[in-house]
Amino acid sequence: MNLEQLRRAGVSDRRTRRLCGPGGPWRRLHPGVVLLRNTAPTRHQLMHAALVRYGPRVVITGADALQAHGVKCPAAGEIQVLVPEHCRVAACDGVSAARTARMPAPVEVDGLPFAPPSRATLDLARTEPDPARIRHLLTLPLYWGLCDRQELLAELDAGPQRGTAAVRKVLRELDDGPIQAHGLATRILDVARLPPPNWDVTICDRRGRRIGEADAWWDEIGLAWQYRCGPGSSGGFSHLALAATGIVLVRCTVRQLRQVPGEVARELAGAFGDASRTPRPRVRAVPMTPIGDAA
Repeated sequence: MNLEQLRRAGVSDRRTRRLCGPGGPWRRLHPGVVLLRNTAPTRHQLMHAALVRYGPRVVITGADALQAHGVKCPAAGEIQVLVPEHCRVAACDGVSAARTARMPAPVEVDGLPFAPPSRATLDLARTEPDPARIRHLLTLPLYWGLCDRQELLAELDAGPQRGTAAVRKVLRELDDGPIQAHGLATRILDVARLPPPNWDVTICDRRGRRIGEADAWWDEIGLAWQYRCGPGSSGGFSHLALAATGIVLVRCTVRQLRQVPGEVARELAGAFGDASRTPRPRVRAVPMTPIGDAA
């Protein structure tokens, strides 16, 4: 809450200072911004405070925006916000404010305005000096199906070019086909109306010996989905070993995910029904490290 709102509620500035003082029930987060409790603020409250501090046209970007779009991306450092170019920007603890002439159209999530995935990704990647970390960040929206490499390139070309050389180099070298498969797969699951699976698992027998891998796995019924099949894919004949255990297995290629998603969705829905009617195989699944969780 800002000071003007408190004044309208009948709370004087002097009383506010006293309530925010040592041992008081309130906490001052930024100049003119007060949390009406004296507990450690949540990340959500800190984002609200940044909006109150910098004004209603501010857009949150970076890691917080990616999280709002459903990406598993740690957001523990400074909150990145975009401020219209004509606005004054004062230093603020815990907030990194950047003035821009290209304010993105915000996407509202839980009452907060966030930058679109491509903009949020690039705003975050530009702050990273490590090429490996830059590559990881650029794969996140691709992995979660939020945009493709061309959208990232277009966003990069539309913005300021200074300081983008490392990001541009990594982005041009990035092969987004295998990475984007996960995003395509999640869209197909929306069409098939299936419960969420466990992603990227190794299937083992009861003794822990590896049988094969599944890109998606429904543990309760023993249904496996491999969607990176075809020339150049790893796994050899592991699909035969998986099927021999009684696992119901659906296999397709990334091209099929992209070109015939409806057919893949129907096959998955049918396989889910088949697996629901058969005994669950005596196997267990061990999670692998997906792109979205990698360091």
